[in-house]
Parts: sequence; C-alpha cells; structure tokens
Amino acid sequence: MDYLSPLSNNVAIALAIDNAIGIEAPTRAQWIRTLVAELARLSSHLMAMGSTCLDVGAVTMLLWTFTEREKLYDIFELICGARFTTSFTRIGGVANDIDDITLEKIKKWAIQFTPELKRFEKLVDRNRIFLNRISGIGIMPPEKAIQLGLTGPTLRGSGIPRDLRRDMPYLVYDQLDFNVITYNDCDVRSRYKVRVDEMYESVNMVLQILDKMPKGEVRLNEPSKVLPKKGEIYTKMEELINDFMLINFGALPPVGETYTAIEAPKGELGFFIVSDGTGHPWKLKIRSPSASNLQGLPYMAEGSMIADIVAIIGSIDPVMGEADK
Repeated sequence: MDYLSPLSNNVAIALAIDNAIGIEAPTRAQWIRTLVAELARLSSHLMAMGSTCLDVGAVTMLLWTFTEREKLYDIFELICGARFTTSFTRIGGVANDIDDITLEKIKKWAIQFTPELKRFEKLVDRNRIFLNRISGIGIMPPEKAIQLGLTGPTLRGSGIPRDLRRDMPYLVYDQLDFNVITYNDCDVRSRYKVRVDEMYESVNMVLQILDKMPKGEVRLNEPSKVLPKKGEIYTKMEELINDFMLINFGALPPVGETYTAIEAPKGELGFFIVSDGTGHPWKLKIRSPSASNLQGLPYMAEGSMIADIVAIIGSIDPVMGEADK
C-alpha cells in the first residue's frame, strides 16, 4: 500500500496476524522488525522532505534526499534481496536473519547520516522564499485534527503528542529511548519540521537497536501455525504435512476480533481482523493513515491560494496506493 515504506507495511500486517493467531515472534525477530520499521520511516521521511521542498521550487533538496534513500535501498537489498517491493517480515518472525556485515553497514550509514541531515536543513531552513511558501498556510487546529481522525506527523504538527510507539508500545519500543516530536504552529512548516526532527530520533533508535539486539532465532518454531524452514520440510514428514496444510488452508486463528496498529511513517496503520475460525479472515478492515489524513485537506485548503494547495498536500504526505487501498 504505502510503497514508500513497504518494510513498515510488512511489519504491520504480520504483527496483526500474529495477534489474531495468538503467537509472538522470537525476541531477535522483534528487534529486527523494529529496526526495519525505523529504516522504512527514515526512507519515507526523506521522500517527504525532498518532495515538500520540490513542491515549492527547491529542486536540489530532492536530489540530496534521494542520494541517502539510494544508500538505504542498497541496505534493504542486503537485508531481503529487494530494494523497493520488499517481502521480509513473516508470520511468526522474519524471512531470514540479518548478518553482522549488513548490521555494520547500517551502523555506518546511520552515523554518517546525521551530519548530512543537518546539511540538508541548512540549505532551506533560512531561505526566505522557502519559509514564506510553507509558513502560515494549511492551518489545522488541534481540536479539528482530532475530530477528523488525523494521525502521525500530520497530527503532531498540530501540537498533539500522540505516538503509538510510546502510548501503546509494540515490538521493543518500550525498551528504546526516544522523544515524541510536536510543533504547535499547525501549518505546513510544522508538519515538515516534525518529519525532519523524527529522522534524528529514528537514527538514534537504529543505533540503540544495533547495540542492544540479542542473538537467537528469527522465526517461531510452531509448525502448525508458522511455515517451517525449508530444510525441515524436505527432510521431515510432519513438517511437510504442516507446510501443505498452511499453504492450502492457512493458519486457523480462534473465533473473534483483533485490532492491531503500528505508528507507520504517515500515521496509524491498523488492521481490524474478524476471524470465523477458518484460514481466511471473515473480515479484514485496513485503517490506512493516508486515507484518514486526506480528510483534513478541504479544511486546510479553505481560504488558501491555489498555489498553496500543492504545499498543503505535500505536508500531509499521502500515498495514493494507501489512500484507495
């Protein structure tokens, strides 16, 4: 859906199905899921930063941010074999472990990125044309943002400190030290600055994860609910049967309802699953942040100049693949 942060999408749907089935990924897998979710946030926010500047005429910034995104895509390729359309997270864990060489590359990138981001900010943060184009437009008061169901940086740009990573911790976020970024001017600049400052926090979290990540298994050994390893499928009859049953009929969650949400780069990405006890959900409702946040556009745009609309849309940072699902 959100093709600017597919690794984060992967984590969200796998976590939702884990919760519906009633299983929990191994500890190392949870740390890895958190790591790739924050890398995806960095990639998405870099795109938001570059495209917001491009929308108001600052072309250079897009080229600079894409340089860093290319480095991240190189890392994604090392992690899962794909750069753009990733498929890494699995029910019960992740597809494969991340080797020490790749973890070291992530650390080197994170260390060099902070001074680069400061250089990016210097290019436009004191530019009078840029500031005039993004300041005082697209106003979204906090009470209206809550009424419209806005989430993520779009909500935090209105001064509301709502972040699921802190308020409803999942994976290993409760073991990480980070700040929830808010700005109170409620305009395009506030939403832009939230995303920029969140990148500093994400880099800090990535470095914490790399220091704290334990060793261990990366996929749950539960053959009746989680796909067994290929080596076991080819050598053991019971695992072969379990693989056949899972592929053809799926895991069988208990009858009931679950709602699982993560703090995706654009806001709350939630999955409401209603199970009737079969391997296919009776209902799967997706609460995508782009669809919800775009509800604020008519209110933000009212009274603005036509030329401001592009900047306002950019400050919401929507992806149409996620908006219409």
